[in-house]
Amino acid sequence: MRLHRNLVYTTIDSLNAIFNEGEYADKVVARALKKDKRWGSSDRKFVAETIYEIVRWKRLYAEIADVKEPYDRDNLWRMFAAWAVLRGYPIPDWRQLEGTPERKIKGRFDELSKNRAIKESIPDWMDELGVKELGEKVWAKEITAQNQQAKVILRTNTLKTTKEKLRAILMDLDIETEFLPDQADALVLKERANVFLTDAFKQGLFEVQDASSQLVAPFLDVKPGMRVVDTCAGAGGKTLHIASLMENKGQLIAMDLYESKLKQLKLRAKRNSAFNIEYRIIDSTKVIKKLHEKADRVLIDAPCSGLGVLKRNPDAKWKLQPEFIDNIRKVQAEVLENYSKIVKPGGKLVYATCSVLPSENQEQVERFLKTEIGKQFTFVEDRKILASESGFDGFYMALLERKESVKKQE
Repeated sequence: MRLHRNLVYTTIDSLNAIFNEGEYADKVVARALKKDKRWGSSDRKFVAETIYEIVRWKRLYAEIADVKEPYDRDNLWRMFAAWAVLRGYPIPDWRQLEGTPERKIKGRFDELSKNRAIKESIPDWMDELGVKELGEKVWAKEITAQNQQAKVILRTNTLKTTKEKLRAILMDLDIETEFLPDQADALVLKERANVFLTDAFKQGLFEVQDASSQLVAPFLDVKPGMRVVDTCAGAGGKTLHIASLMENKGQLIAMDLYESKLKQLKLRAKRNSAFNIEYRIIDSTKVIKKLHEKADRVLIDAPCSGLGVLKRNPDAKWKLQPEFIDNIRKVQAEVLENYSKIVKPGGKLVYATCSVLPSENQEQVERFLKTEIGKQFTFVEDRKILASESGFDGFYMALLERKESVKKQE
């Protein structure tokens, strides 16, 4: 187990792009992995995992190394040295790592680990917010779970295959998977692998989608032949799942504010052979008004803080700001009020977020049910999924039904 200079240099360059130039970790990692064609799978694994680890534990390593933002290259090397010592790597005699104080690093780690915000490597405001909304005990477990590496979960595209057949195809490629209890289409990878390079992916036999996210489309209770609207479709992971549950029968309208996201969804839909999707950009209020009371089912996968998916997006810990969460709550309330009007009497609505905060979840639903339009809905059920309990992403989903006939409010 030794450190290789070219891999470590790439890691340092990548951390500089993420911490100092505001780039997103997933994009930086994807670029880093293309840097040298001679790298084998273990080299690429080292680069990807080390970048993500240091991003995930940025605050802890910065405190141990006693460095402050903005980090110059010497600071980044000191943080890397802290990572390497705590991971048990022998420190090579490179100029950048000269004089690495190994005993001091271990001592600082023990001392700093007594403070939860530093130990779990999150900003103080986030720790305070988590405690305020979930309570000390639940939040402590949840943030620990959110710092684990996310598992790779596949969702079988049932328009093209079954999970049993998909499992056998992947087994032939030496990619071992396991079924998940209570999940109709999910397969969990036993070991991480770049599944995007497989022919099975290129042929549209599966998508990569977390187990919690895979619960949303079935919760919406869609049937073939319905008219279904996905109001915040984005790049369309849940849209594609809905299309497969509809067996390509009926009308599925995918809407988003951003044309670029819908273009991505079009490409994915083509690969998936999902042919019942229509694409609409929300560029004016007319787009929504035209659909008032027209849909059997509506999904509002609302914009949120993303505090349920930190294990998947560790750099969000540092990009997220308290003001953003205040603003996003207002957006959630508006979206729920406006898009709920698309549901026809007797139809159903699911409001979902990838957050674990009650203020973005059940409190939003409770507030909505007291509004003029909200009084036309009944609450059916909701699901609160914590990473600390499920082992997967934190998620929330609420199912509401629009009343068949509504007497005019006096």
